[in-house]
Amino acid sequence: MEFAWLVLLTQLSLLFFFGCCDRDDPNYAFVKHSSGAPPVSYHDYIVVGGGTAGCPMAATLSEGFDVLVLERGGSPYGNLNISNLASMVDNLGDLSPEGPVQRFVSEDGVINSRARVLGGGSCINAGFYSRASAQEVESMGWDARQVREAYEWVEEVVAFEARPVNWTAALKDALVEAGLTPDNGFTYEHLNGTKIGGSIFDPTGHRHTAADLLRYANPRRLTVLLRATVHRILLQKKRGGSRARAHGVIYKDALGKKHRAYLKGGAGEVILAAGALGSPQLLMLSGIGPADHLKSLGIKVVMDQPLVGQGMSDNPTNAVLSPSPLPVDLASVQVVGVSPLGFYVEHLTGFNVLPALSIDTTNPRQASQVFFGASAVDDESGTIGVTFQGGLIVEKVARPLSRGYLKLKNRNPSENPSVTFNYFAAPEDVEVCVESLKTIQRAIQSEALAKYRYPDLTIDDLVDISANLIVNERPRQATYNSTNLDQYCKDVVLTIWHFHGGCLVGQVVDRENRVLGVDALRVIDGSTFSFSPGTNPQATVMMMGRYMGLKLLNKRLGRKNMH
Repeated sequence: MEFAWLVLLTQLSLLFFFGCCDRDDPNYAFVKHSSGAPPVSYHDYIVVGGGTAGCPMAATLSEGFDVLVLERGGSPYGNLNISNLASMVDNLGDLSPEGPVQRFVSEDGVINSRARVLGGGSCINAGFYSRASAQEVESMGWDARQVREAYEWVEEVVAFEARPVNWTAALKDALVEAGLTPDNGFTYEHLNGTKIGGSIFDPTGHRHTAADLLRYANPRRLTVLLRATVHRILLQKKRGGSRARAHGVIYKDALGKKHRAYLKGGAGEVILAAGALGSPQLLMLSGIGPADHLKSLGIKVVMDQPLVGQGMSDNPTNAVLSPSPLPVDLASVQVVGVSPLGFYVEHLTGFNVLPALSIDTTNPRQASQVFFGASAVDDESGTIGVTFQGGLIVEKVARPLSRGYLKLKNRNPSENPSVTFNYFAAPEDVEVCVESLKTIQRAIQSEALAKYRYPDLTIDDLVDISANLIVNERPRQATYNSTNLDQYCKDVVLTIWHFHGGCLVGQVVDRENRVLGVDALRVIDGSTFSFSPGTNPQATVMMMGRYMGLKLLNKRLGRKNMH
Protein backbone atom coordinates (compact mmCIF):
# COMPACT_ATOMS: atom_id res chain seq x y z
CA MET A 1 0.00 0.00 0.00
CA GLU A 2 2.80 2.43 0.88
CA PHE A 3 4.49 1.72 -2.46
CA ALA A 4 1.27 2.46 -4.36
CA TRP A 5 0.87 5.76 -2.56
CA LEU A 6 4.50 6.61 -3.32
CA VAL A 7 3.96 5.99 -7.02
CA LEU A 8 0.87 8.20 -7.05
CA LEU A 9 2.64 11.01 -5.23
CA THR A 10 5.59 10.79 -7.62
CA GLN A 11 3.31 11.05 -10.64
CA LEU A 12 1.46 14.02 -9.17
CA SER A 13 4.72 15.72 -8.28
CA LEU A 14 5.68 15.56 -11.94
CA LEU A 15 2.37 17.14 -12.89
CA PHE A 16 3.09 20.00 -10.52
CA PHE A 17 6.80 20.23 -11.35
CA PHE A 18 6.92 24.01 -11.44
CA GLY A 19 5.50 24.14 -7.92
CA CYS A 20 7.70 21.40 -6.51
CA CYS A 21 10.75 23.40 -5.62
CA ASP A 22 10.99 26.14 -3.03
CA ARG A 23 11.94 28.74 -5.58
CA ASP A 24 10.53 31.53 -3.41
CA ASP A 25 12.67 30.83 -0.34
CA PRO A 26 13.55 34.38 0.74
CA ASN A 27 16.48 33.24 2.89
CA TYR A 28 15.72 35.81 5.56
CA ALA A 29 18.89 36.76 7.43
CA PHE A 30 16.84 37.71 10.49
CA VAL A 31 15.34 34.20 10.90
CA LYS A 32 17.56 32.16 13.20
CA HIS A 33 17.47 29.09 15.39
CA SER A 34 16.82 29.86 19.03
CA SER A 35 19.74 27.71 20.20
CA GLY A 36 22.04 30.50 19.05
CA ALA A 37 20.15 33.25 20.87
CA PRO A 38 21.76 35.10 23.80
CA PRO A 39 20.66 34.20 27.33
CA VAL A 40 19.16 37.68 27.74
CA SER A 41 17.93 40.18 25.15
CA TYR A 42 15.96 43.45 25.07
CA HIS A 43 13.33 44.57 22.55
CA ASP A 44 10.59 47.12 21.96
CA TYR A 45 8.04 44.41 21.10
CA ILE A 46 8.03 40.70 21.80
CA VAL A 47 5.63 38.74 19.60
CA VAL A 48 4.83 35.23 20.81
CA GLY A 49 3.91 33.17 17.76
CA GLY A 50 5.15 33.66 14.21
CA GLY A 51 1.89 32.55 12.65
CA THR A 52 -0.86 33.94 10.46
CA ALA A 53 -1.23 37.09 12.57
CA GLY A 54 2.27 37.26 14.08
CA CYS A 55 4.22 37.49 10.80
CA PRO A 56 2.39 40.47 9.26
CA MET A 57 2.25 42.23 12.62
CA ALA A 58 5.97 41.82 13.26
CA ALA A 59 6.85 42.95 9.74
CA THR A 60 4.75 46.09 10.27
CA LEU A 61 6.11 46.93 13.72
CA SER A 62 9.68 46.53 12.47
CA GLU A 63 9.19 49.63 10.33
CA GLY A 64 9.80 51.67 13.47
CA PHE A 65 10.86 49.42 16.33
CA ASP A 66 13.03 46.52 17.41
CA VAL A 67 10.87 43.37 17.31
CA LEU A 68 11.50 39.82 18.52
CA VAL A 69 9.30 36.97 17.22
CA LEU A 70 9.36 33.68 19.12
CA GLU A 71 8.07 30.78 17.02
CA ARG A 72 7.86 27.31 18.54
CA GLY A 73 8.03 25.59 15.14
CA GLY A 74 10.49 25.52 12.28
CA SER A 75 10.73 27.18 8.89
CA PRO A 76 8.27 26.39 6.08
CA TYR A 77 10.93 26.96 3.46
CA GLY A 78 12.54 23.83 2.09
CA ASN A 79 9.61 21.66 3.17
CA LEU A 80 8.04 20.49 -0.09
CA ASN A 81 5.01 19.07 1.72
CA ILE A 82 4.15 22.63 2.73
CA SER A 83 5.01 24.20 -0.62
CA ASN A 84 3.21 21.84 -2.99
CA LEU A 85 -0.51 21.53 -3.55
CA ALA A 86 0.01 17.88 -4.50
CA SER A 87 1.44 17.20 -1.03
CA MET A 88 -1.17 19.08 0.98
CA VAL A 89 -2.47 16.01 2.77
CA ASP A 90 0.98 14.55 3.37
CA ASN A 91 1.66 17.85 5.10
CA LEU A 92 -1.38 17.45 7.38
CA GLY A 93 -0.33 13.88 8.06
CA ASP A 94 3.19 14.80 9.17
CA LEU A 95 2.92 14.16 12.90
CA SER A 96 6.65 14.03 13.59
CA PRO A 97 7.75 15.85 16.77
CA GLU A 98 9.27 18.69 14.75
CA GLY A 99 6.70 18.68 11.95
CA PRO A 100 4.45 21.63 11.06
CA VAL A 101 1.31 20.00 12.48
CA GLN A 102 0.43 19.21 16.08
CA ARG A 103 -2.61 16.98 16.24
CA PHE A 104 -5.09 17.01 19.10
CA VAL A 105 -8.42 15.39 19.82
CA SER A 106 -11.04 17.52 21.53
CA GLU A 107 -12.95 16.14 24.48
CA ASP A 108 -15.87 15.87 22.02
CA GLY A 109 -13.99 13.15 20.13
CA VAL A 110 -13.18 15.15 16.98
CA ILE A 111 -9.68 14.85 15.53
CA ASN A 112 -8.12 18.27 14.96
CA SER A 113 -4.80 19.96 14.17
CA ARG A 114 -2.96 23.14 15.07
CA ALA A 115 0.03 24.67 13.33
CA ARG A 116 3.59 24.52 14.62
CA VAL A 117 5.58 26.37 11.96
CA LEU A 118 6.59 29.88 10.91
CA GLY A 119 3.56 31.11 8.96
CA GLY A 120 1.11 29.23 11.17
CA GLY A 121 -2.12 27.86 9.76
CA SER A 122 -1.41 29.30 6.31
CA CYS A 123 1.24 26.56 5.98
CA ILE A 124 -1.09 23.63 6.60
CA ASN A 125 -4.56 24.66 5.41
CA ALA A 126 -6.44 24.17 2.12
CA GLY A 127 -5.48 27.64 0.94
CA PHE A 128 -8.83 29.39 0.39
CA TYR A 129 -8.60 33.18 0.61
CA SER A 130 -11.75 35.22 1.25
CA ARG A 131 -12.28 38.47 3.15
CA ALA A 132 -14.67 39.11 6.02
CA SER A 133 -18.02 40.71 5.21
CA ALA A 134 -18.58 44.43 5.65
CA GLN A 135 -20.96 43.66 8.52
CA GLU A 136 -18.34 41.53 10.28
CA VAL A 137 -15.73 44.27 9.94
CA GLU A 138 -18.17 46.80 11.39
CA SER A 139 -19.09 44.51 14.28
CA MET A 140 -15.42 44.25 15.24
CA GLY A 141 -15.15 48.03 15.42
CA TRP A 142 -12.54 48.23 12.69
CA ASP A 143 -12.11 51.08 10.20
CA ALA A 144 -13.37 49.88 6.81
CA ARG A 145 -10.87 51.83 4.71
CA GLN A 146 -7.87 50.76 6.76
CA VAL A 147 -9.11 47.17 6.71
CA ARG A 148 -9.35 47.25 2.91
CA GLU A 149 -5.82 48.65 2.64
CA ALA A 150 -4.51 45.97 5.01
CA TYR A 151 -6.17 43.23 2.94
CA GLU A 152 -4.58 44.64 -0.22
CA TRP A 153 -1.18 44.71 1.49
CA VAL A 154 -1.56 40.99 2.23
CA GLU A 155 -2.95 40.13 -1.21
CA GLU A 156 -0.02 41.73 -3.00
CA VAL A 157 2.12 38.84 -1.76
CA VAL A 158 0.00 35.77 -1.00
CA ALA A 159 -3.36 35.79 -2.82
CA PHE A 160 -4.24 34.56 -6.32
CA GLU A 161 -7.43 34.08 -8.30
CA ALA A 162 -8.53 30.45 -8.18
CA ARG A 163 -9.08 28.77 -11.56
CA PRO A 164 -11.70 26.01 -11.28
CA VAL A 165 -11.68 23.25 -13.87
CA ASN A 166 -13.86 20.19 -14.65
CA TRP A 167 -15.53 18.91 -11.44
CA THR A 168 -14.94 22.12 -9.48
CA ALA A 169 -16.31 24.31 -12.26
CA ALA A 170 -19.34 22.04 -12.43
CA LEU A 171 -19.81 22.30 -8.67
CA LYS A 172 -20.04 26.08 -8.94
CA ASP A 173 -22.98 25.72 -11.32
CA ALA A 174 -24.44 22.95 -9.15
CA LEU A 175 -24.49 25.18 -6.07
CA VAL A 176 -26.33 27.86 -8.01
CA GLU A 177 -28.84 25.21 -9.17
CA ALA A 178 -29.19 24.13 -5.54
CA GLY A 179 -30.30 27.61 -4.56
CA LEU A 180 -27.10 29.38 -3.47
CA THR A 181 -27.68 32.41 -5.70
CA PRO A 182 -26.54 34.64 -7.26
CA ASP A 183 -23.43 33.53 -9.15
CA ASN A 184 -20.92 36.17 -8.02
CA GLY A 185 -18.07 35.05 -10.29
CA PHE A 186 -14.59 35.69 -8.88
CA THR A 187 -14.28 37.91 -5.83
CA TYR A 188 -12.39 38.15 -2.56
CA GLU A 189 -15.47 39.70 -0.97
CA HIS A 190 -17.83 37.78 1.30
CA LEU A 191 -21.23 37.72 -0.43
CA ASN A 192 -24.34 35.58 -0.27
CA GLY A 193 -24.50 33.24 -3.24
CA THR A 194 -21.81 31.22 -5.01
CA LYS A 195 -18.39 32.51 -5.91
CA ILE A 196 -14.90 31.65 -7.02
CA GLY A 197 -12.58 32.86 -4.30
CA GLY A 198 -8.89 33.48 -3.92
CA SER A 199 -6.19 30.99 -3.01
CA ILE A 200 -2.75 31.16 -1.46
CA PHE A 201 -1.77 28.47 -3.99
CA ASP A 202 -0.54 30.16 -7.16
CA PRO A 203 -1.42 28.82 -10.65
CA THR A 204 1.52 26.39 -10.54
CA GLY A 205 0.34 24.81 -7.29
CA HIS A 206 2.91 26.56 -5.08
CA ARG A 207 1.75 27.66 -1.62
CA HIS A 208 2.39 31.18 -0.37
CA THR A 209 2.14 31.74 3.37
CA ALA A 210 2.06 34.42 6.05
CA ALA A 211 5.81 33.89 6.41
CA ASP A 212 6.17 35.45 2.96
CA LEU A 213 4.84 38.70 4.43
CA LEU A 214 8.08 39.04 6.39
CA ARG A 215 9.63 40.37 3.18
CA TYR A 216 7.97 43.68 4.12
CA ALA A 217 10.05 43.80 7.32
CA ASN A 218 12.98 46.05 8.11
CA PRO A 219 15.66 43.35 8.49
CA ARG A 220 17.75 45.51 10.82
CA ARG A 221 14.93 45.73 13.35
CA LEU A 222 13.50 42.21 13.30
CA THR A 223 14.69 38.97 14.85
CA VAL A 224 12.71 35.75 14.36
CA LEU A 225 13.75 32.79 16.48
CA LEU A 226 12.64 29.28 15.49
CA ARG A 227 12.09 26.36 17.90
CA ALA A 228 11.60 28.93 20.66
CA THR A 229 8.88 27.75 23.06
CA VAL A 230 7.64 30.41 25.45
CA HIS A 231 7.02 29.01 28.90
CA ARG A 232 5.83 32.08 30.75
CA ILE A 233 5.11 35.78 30.41
CA LEU A 234 7.05 37.73 33.02
CA LEU A 235 4.62 39.85 35.03
CA GLN A 236 5.30 42.27 37.85
CA LYS A 237 3.26 44.43 40.20
CA LYS A 238 4.38 47.59 41.88
CA ARG A 239 4.37 47.34 45.65
CA GLY A 240 0.87 48.09 46.80
CA GLY A 241 -0.42 48.18 43.23
CA SER A 242 -3.32 46.15 41.91
CA ARG A 243 -2.37 45.97 38.21
CA ALA A 244 0.24 43.66 36.76
CA ARG A 245 2.55 44.67 33.93
CA ALA A 246 4.23 42.42 31.36
CA HIS A 247 7.96 43.08 31.08
CA GLY A 248 9.27 40.04 29.20
CA VAL A 249 9.06 36.30 28.60
CA ILE A 250 10.95 33.13 29.42
CA TYR A 251 11.49 30.73 26.53
CA LYS A 252 13.44 27.57 25.88
CA ASP A 253 15.29 26.59 22.72
CA ALA A 254 15.27 23.19 21.03
CA LEU A 255 18.03 21.99 23.36
CA GLY A 256 16.02 22.91 26.45
CA LYS A 257 18.19 25.88 27.34
CA LYS A 258 16.37 28.73 29.05
CA HIS A 259 16.45 32.30 27.68
CA ARG A 260 14.91 35.57 28.83
CA ALA A 261 13.68 38.36 26.57
CA TYR A 262 12.77 41.67 28.18
CA LEU A 263 11.01 44.81 27.02
CA LYS A 264 13.28 47.81 26.80
CA GLY A 265 10.80 49.83 28.83
CA GLY A 266 8.66 52.79 27.99
CA ALA A 267 5.79 51.84 25.74
CA GLY A 268 6.97 48.37 24.72
CA GLU A 269 4.59 45.41 24.82
CA VAL A 270 4.39 41.64 24.79
CA ILE A 271 1.93 40.50 22.12
CA LEU A 272 0.44 37.01 22.13
CA ALA A 273 -0.25 35.68 18.65
CA ALA A 274 -0.11 31.99 19.54
CA GLY A 275 -3.58 31.05 18.29
CA ALA A 276 -6.86 29.95 19.81
CA LEU A 277 -5.22 27.19 21.84
CA GLY A 278 -1.80 28.73 22.47
CA SER A 279 -2.76 32.20 23.68
CA PRO A 280 -5.23 31.23 26.44
CA GLN A 281 -2.90 28.39 27.40
CA LEU A 282 0.02 30.78 27.83
CA LEU A 283 -2.04 33.28 29.81
CA MET A 284 -2.95 30.51 32.24
CA LEU A 285 0.63 29.24 32.46
CA SER A 286 1.64 32.81 33.34
CA GLY A 287 -0.88 33.07 36.18
CA ILE A 288 -3.77 34.80 34.40
CA GLY A 289 -6.86 32.61 34.46
CA PRO A 290 -9.38 30.86 36.73
CA ALA A 291 -7.71 30.91 40.14
CA ASP A 292 -8.89 27.51 41.38
CA HIS A 293 -7.80 25.82 38.14
CA LEU A 294 -4.36 27.44 38.25
CA LYS A 295 -3.85 26.58 41.91
CA SER A 296 -4.71 22.94 41.23
CA LEU A 297 -1.67 22.79 38.94
CA GLY A 298 0.63 24.68 41.29
CA ILE A 299 0.63 27.87 39.19
CA LYS A 300 0.98 31.15 41.11
CA VAL A 301 -2.09 33.29 40.47
CA VAL A 302 -1.24 36.78 39.24
CA MET A 303 -4.82 37.66 38.31
CA ASP A 304 -7.99 35.65 38.81
CA GLN A 305 -9.62 35.82 35.37
CA PRO A 306 -12.25 33.07 35.02
CA LEU A 307 -13.07 34.01 31.40
CA VAL A 308 -9.68 32.96 30.02
CA GLY A 309 -10.30 29.80 28.02
CA GLN A 310 -14.06 30.36 27.83
CA GLY A 311 -16.10 30.84 24.66
CA MET A 312 -14.19 28.23 22.64
CA SER A 313 -15.92 27.43 19.37
CA ASP A 314 -15.17 25.24 16.38
CA ASN A 315 -17.41 25.55 13.34
CA PRO A 316 -18.94 22.07 12.99
CA THR A 317 -18.39 20.57 9.57
CA ASN A 318 -19.97 17.61 7.84
CA ALA A 319 -18.95 16.07 4.54
CA VAL A 320 -20.49 13.98 1.79
CA LEU A 321 -18.38 12.03 -0.68
CA SER A 322 -19.44 12.40 -4.31
CA PRO A 323 -17.58 9.73 -6.35
CA SER A 324 -17.14 10.37 -10.05
CA PRO A 325 -16.95 7.95 -13.01
CA LEU A 326 -14.77 10.57 -14.75
CA PRO A 327 -11.30 11.66 -13.66
CA VAL A 328 -11.10 14.88 -11.67
CA ASP A 329 -8.22 17.27 -11.19
CA LEU A 330 -6.49 17.75 -7.86
CA ALA A 331 -7.79 21.00 -6.40
CA SER A 332 -7.89 22.77 -3.07
CA VAL A 333 -10.90 24.88 -2.11
CA GLN A 334 -11.73 27.23 -4.99
CA VAL A 335 -15.52 27.59 -4.94
CA VAL A 336 -17.80 28.40 -2.04
CA GLY A 337 -21.54 28.74 -1.60
CA VAL A 338 -22.70 31.19 1.07
CA SER A 339 -26.24 30.82 2.42
CA PRO A 340 -28.15 33.53 4.30
CA LEU A 341 -29.43 30.66 6.47
CA GLY A 342 -26.01 30.52 8.13
CA PHE A 343 -23.87 27.92 6.37
CA TYR A 344 -21.14 27.68 3.75
CA VAL A 345 -20.48 24.86 1.26
CA GLU A 346 -16.92 24.14 0.14
CA HIS A 347 -15.03 21.23 -1.44
CA LEU A 348 -11.83 19.32 -2.04
CA THR A 349 -11.19 17.22 -5.15
CA GLY A 350 -8.65 14.65 -6.21
CA PHE A 351 -7.03 11.51 -4.88
CA ASN A 352 -6.14 13.07 -1.58
CA VAL A 353 -9.58 14.00 -0.23
CA LEU A 354 -9.84 10.84 1.87
CA PRO A 355 -7.07 11.53 4.38
CA ALA A 356 -7.80 15.25 4.26
CA LEU A 357 -10.65 15.08 6.77
CA SER A 358 -9.55 12.01 8.77
CA ILE A 359 -11.25 9.62 6.33
CA ASP A 360 -10.34 5.96 6.69
CA THR A 361 -8.40 4.82 3.61
CA THR A 362 -8.05 1.23 4.85
CA ASN A 363 -11.76 0.43 5.11
CA PRO A 364 -12.32 -2.81 3.11
CA ARG A 365 -15.93 -2.15 2.10
CA GLN A 366 -16.96 -4.31 -0.83
CA ALA A 367 -18.29 -1.22 -2.57
CA SER A 368 -14.84 0.38 -2.65
CA GLN A 369 -14.02 -1.23 -6.00
CA VAL A 370 -17.02 0.54 -7.53
CA PHE A 371 -16.84 3.90 -5.83
CA PHE A 372 -13.15 4.62 -5.94
CA GLY A 373 -10.86 5.23 -8.87
CA ALA A 374 -7.98 3.06 -7.70
CA SER A 375 -7.08 0.58 -4.99
CA ALA A 376 -4.00 -1.20 -3.78
CA VAL A 377 -3.43 -4.15 -1.46
CA ASP A 378 -0.72 -4.16 1.15
CA ASP A 379 0.79 -7.65 0.88
CA GLU A 380 1.92 -7.63 4.49
CA SER A 381 -1.31 -6.57 6.17
CA GLY A 382 -3.85 -7.59 3.55
CA THR A 383 -5.73 -4.31 4.06
CA ILE A 384 -7.15 -2.35 1.19
CA GLY A 385 -5.85 1.15 0.59
CA VAL A 386 -8.14 3.24 -1.56
CA THR A 387 -7.73 6.46 -3.44
CA PHE A 388 -10.72 8.54 -4.26
CA GLN A 389 -11.93 9.78 -7.64
CA GLY A 390 -14.48 12.50 -7.17
CA GLY A 391 -15.22 15.35 -4.83
CA LEU A 392 -15.65 15.82 -1.14
CA ILE A 393 -18.36 18.41 -0.50
CA VAL A 394 -18.30 19.93 2.97
CA GLU A 395 -20.57 22.29 4.85
CA LYS A 396 -19.63 24.62 7.65
CA VAL A 397 -22.04 26.05 10.22
CA ALA A 398 -21.08 29.73 9.99
CA ARG A 399 -22.08 31.03 13.43
CA PRO A 400 -22.50 28.13 15.85
CA LEU A 401 -24.24 29.04 19.09
CA SER A 402 -22.62 26.12 20.90
CA ARG A 403 -19.65 27.14 23.04
CA GLY A 404 -17.04 25.30 25.03
CA TYR A 405 -13.94 25.88 27.09
CA LEU A 406 -10.21 25.23 27.37
CA LYS A 407 -8.28 23.98 30.40
CA LEU A 408 -4.69 23.08 31.09
CA LYS A 409 -3.73 19.44 31.38
CA ASN A 410 -0.35 20.26 32.88
CA ARG A 411 2.31 22.98 32.98
CA ASN A 412 4.06 21.93 29.78
CA PRO A 413 3.53 24.56 27.04
CA SER A 414 4.58 22.08 24.35
CA GLU A 415 1.62 19.80 25.08
CA ASN A 416 -1.92 20.46 23.97
CA PRO A 417 -4.38 21.79 26.53
CA SER A 418 -7.74 20.11 26.98
CA VAL A 419 -10.45 21.68 24.84
CA THR A 420 -14.18 21.02 24.64
CA PHE A 421 -16.19 22.63 21.83
CA ASN A 422 -19.62 21.18 22.67
CA TYR A 423 -20.54 20.63 19.02
CA PHE A 424 -24.31 20.85 18.42
CA ALA A 425 -25.18 21.52 22.05
CA ALA A 426 -27.47 24.24 20.69
CA PRO A 427 -30.36 22.74 18.68
CA GLU A 428 -30.23 25.71 16.30
CA ASP A 429 -26.82 24.50 15.08
CA VAL A 430 -28.32 21.12 14.18
CA GLU A 431 -31.08 22.80 12.19
CA VAL A 432 -28.53 24.80 10.17
CA CYS A 433 -26.47 21.67 9.53
CA VAL A 434 -29.48 19.73 8.24
CA GLU A 435 -30.38 22.55 5.84
CA SER A 436 -26.80 22.64 4.55
CA LEU A 437 -26.77 18.89 3.92
CA LYS A 438 -30.03 19.17 2.01
CA THR A 439 -28.38 21.82 -0.15
CA ILE A 440 -25.43 19.49 -0.79
CA GLN A 441 -27.88 16.76 -1.79
CA ARG A 442 -29.55 19.08 -4.31
CA ALA A 443 -26.14 20.03 -5.71
CA ILE A 444 -25.12 16.39 -6.16
CA GLN A 445 -28.40 15.67 -7.95
CA SER A 446 -28.12 18.75 -10.18
CA GLU A 447 -27.81 18.76 -13.95
CA ALA A 448 -24.43 20.49 -13.64
CA LEU A 449 -22.89 17.48 -11.89
CA ALA A 450 -24.76 14.82 -13.89
CA LYS A 451 -21.75 13.49 -15.78
CA TYR A 452 -19.71 13.38 -12.58
CA ARG A 453 -21.98 11.03 -10.63
CA TYR A 454 -22.86 7.34 -10.78
CA PRO A 455 -26.53 7.05 -11.80
CA ASP A 456 -27.11 3.97 -9.64
CA LEU A 457 -25.91 5.64 -6.43
CA THR A 458 -28.67 7.27 -4.40
CA ILE A 459 -28.23 10.08 -1.92
CA ASP A 460 -28.89 7.58 0.88
CA ASP A 461 -26.03 5.45 -0.48
CA LEU A 462 -23.65 8.43 -0.42
CA VAL A 463 -24.63 9.46 3.10
CA ASP A 464 -24.11 5.92 4.42
CA ILE A 465 -20.82 5.44 2.56
CA SER A 466 -19.55 8.76 3.89
CA ALA A 467 -20.49 7.86 7.45
CA ASN A 468 -18.62 4.58 7.19
CA LEU A 469 -15.42 6.15 5.86
CA ILE A 470 -15.17 9.38 7.86
CA VAL A 471 -13.31 8.96 11.13
CA ASN A 472 -13.80 10.59 14.49
CA GLU A 473 -14.01 9.25 18.04
CA ARG A 474 -17.73 9.76 18.62
CA PRO A 475 -20.36 7.02 19.04
CA ARG A 476 -22.06 5.88 15.82
CA GLN A 477 -25.27 4.15 14.90
CA ALA A 478 -25.58 1.36 12.35
CA THR A 479 -26.78 3.26 9.29
CA TYR A 480 -27.39 6.81 8.11
CA ASN A 481 -29.56 8.17 5.32
CA SER A 482 -31.46 11.27 4.26
CA THR A 483 -34.13 10.68 6.91
CA ASN A 484 -31.78 11.04 9.89
CA LEU A 485 -29.53 13.89 8.82
CA ASP A 486 -29.75 15.43 12.29
CA GLN A 487 -28.05 12.37 13.74
CA TYR A 488 -25.53 12.35 10.88
CA CYS A 489 -24.63 15.94 11.78
CA LYS A 490 -23.98 15.07 15.42
CA ASP A 491 -22.25 11.71 14.98
CA VAL A 492 -20.12 12.32 11.88
CA VAL A 493 -19.05 15.88 12.71
CA LEU A 494 -15.59 16.99 11.62
CA THR A 495 -13.48 20.10 11.98
CA ILE A 496 -12.61 22.53 9.22
CA TRP A 497 -9.81 23.88 11.48
CA HIS A 498 -11.45 27.26 12.07
CA PHE A 499 -11.62 26.99 15.87
CA HIS A 500 -11.48 30.28 17.76
CA GLY A 501 -12.17 31.94 21.12
CA GLY A 502 -10.60 31.65 24.55
CA CYS A 503 -9.51 35.32 24.82
CA LEU A 504 -12.69 37.04 23.68
CA VAL A 505 -13.00 40.78 23.15
CA GLY A 506 -14.94 42.30 26.04
CA GLN A 507 -14.13 39.38 28.32
CA VAL A 508 -10.36 38.86 28.27
CA VAL A 509 -9.20 41.73 26.03
CA ASP A 510 -10.65 45.15 25.21
CA ARG A 511 -11.42 46.57 21.76
CA GLU A 512 -7.73 47.43 21.36
CA ASN A 513 -6.81 43.81 22.16
CA ARG A 514 -5.20 44.79 25.46
CA VAL A 515 -5.50 42.16 28.18
CA LEU A 516 -7.94 43.52 30.75
CA GLY A 517 -6.28 44.28 34.07
CA VAL A 518 -2.71 43.89 32.73
CA ASP A 519 -0.49 46.56 31.21
CA ALA A 520 1.85 46.08 28.23
CA LEU A 521 0.16 42.83 27.15
CA ARG A 522 -2.09 42.21 24.14
CA VAL A 523 -3.60 39.24 22.35
CA ILE A 524 -3.86 39.61 18.57
CA ASP A 525 -5.06 36.41 16.91
CA GLY A 526 -8.14 34.23 16.39
CA SER A 527 -8.53 33.55 20.09
CA THR A 528 -10.15 36.98 20.36
CA PHE A 529 -12.86 36.14 17.78
CA SER A 530 -16.41 35.26 18.83
CA PHE A 531 -17.04 34.05 15.26
CA SER A 532 -14.92 32.89 12.34
CA PRO A 533 -14.84 35.82 9.85
CA GLY A 534 -15.65 35.20 6.19
CA THR A 535 -15.97 31.71 4.81
CA ASN A 536 -12.36 30.97 5.84
CA PRO A 537 -10.60 33.15 8.43
CA GLN A 538 -6.96 33.19 7.27
CA ALA A 539 -7.33 36.31 5.09
CA THR A 540 -8.77 38.25 8.01
CA VAL A 541 -6.21 36.97 10.51
CA MET A 542 -3.37 38.09 8.22
CA MET A 543 -5.12 41.40 7.65
CA MET A 544 -5.60 41.77 11.40
CA GLY A 545 -1.86 41.41 11.97
CA ARG A 546 -1.17 44.25 9.55
CA TYR A 547 -4.09 46.39 10.75
CA MET A 548 -3.26 46.16 14.45
CA GLY A 549 0.47 46.50 13.77
CA LEU A 550 -0.18 49.77 11.95
CA LYS A 551 -2.37 51.06 14.77
CA LEU A 552 0.40 50.43 17.30
CA LEU A 553 3.08 51.81 15.01
CA ASN A 554 1.20 54.99 14.15
CA LYS A 555 0.22 55.65 17.75
CA ARG A 556 3.78 55.38 19.04
CA LEU A 557 5.20 57.43 16.19
CA GLY A 558 2.49 60.06 16.52
CA ARG A 559 1.17 59.47 13.00
CA LYS A 560 -2.48 59.63 11.94
CA ASN A 561 -3.92 56.78 9.86
CA MET A 562 -0.76 56.41 7.77
CA HIS A 563 -0.28 53.21 5.79
